Amino acid sequence: MARILALDYGKKRTGIAVSDPLQIIATALDTVDSNELIGYLKKYIAREPVEKIIIGYPLNFDNSPTDATPLVEKFIIKFGNVFPNIPVIKTDERMTSKMASQAISGMGLKKKDREKKELIDSVSAVMMLQEYLQ
Repeated sequence: MARILALDYGKKRTGIAVSDPLQIIATALDTVDSNELIGYLKKYIAREPVEKIIIGYPLNFDNSPTDATPLVEKFIIKFGNVFPNIPVIKTDERMTSKMASQAISGMGLKKKDREKKELIDSVSAVMMLQEYLQ
């Protein structure tokens, strides 16, 4: 079976999570500069079969777009042009960063490590993917 990737796409950074080949468990893969994401995905997808991409879709609580929604839409179009055979599934990302921060706080890490945005981004991607897999 092919893997599923999850992206917590942001203006600066993108957290990436990946499923195991049986699509049961989500684990953090990396956090990369969003400007380098397509190049990173090209290399990864050349090595590992990827069935689909799950991407966090930012919406307000009233379901209206946020200021980040157009950035995600633009990336989805770009991804589709580069990888036309890999479907992209939008998933609600409301509260994932807050839940990721809370989960990280419970890990017993030092405050300096808990505040690393890269860690929050990758844990957010893991949470989105694990929810999708369930």
